[in-house]
Amino acid sequence: MKGITLIFALIFSVVINAQEVKPVFQQDGELLKATYFHDNGEVSQQGQFLNGKLHGEWKMFDEDGKKVAMGEYVNGKKSGKWFFWEAKKLKEVDFVDSKIANVTQWSSEKQLAVNK
Repeated sequence: MKGITLIFALIFSVVINAQEVKPVFQQDGELLKATYFHDNGEVSQQGQFLNGKLHGEWKMFDEDGKKVAMGEYVNGKKSGKWFFWEAKKLKEVDFVDSKIANVTQWSSEKQLAVNK
């Protein structure tokens, strides 16, 4: 009986750990604030919706909680400067109407910008 209980407990714990962490939504006036999570519980993305479209600043994070991207949406379209961090590289991408207008890339052995 103990063996069956142990097997059941192991299966149950695997099922619990495999569950996806559900996003959190919070109404703020006309905006709907959204926070999405990685399976490990760390924040994956944070941003807002306006009338069902991505709107305002959005931030994306890796599974360790480090920021990997940040930019702005205007009525569902990428707009303005977006920043993408990867190891010791930083890409600055300018968007106009969700289309890439310009890309600038920096690379250095030293940290280029804080991405907290």
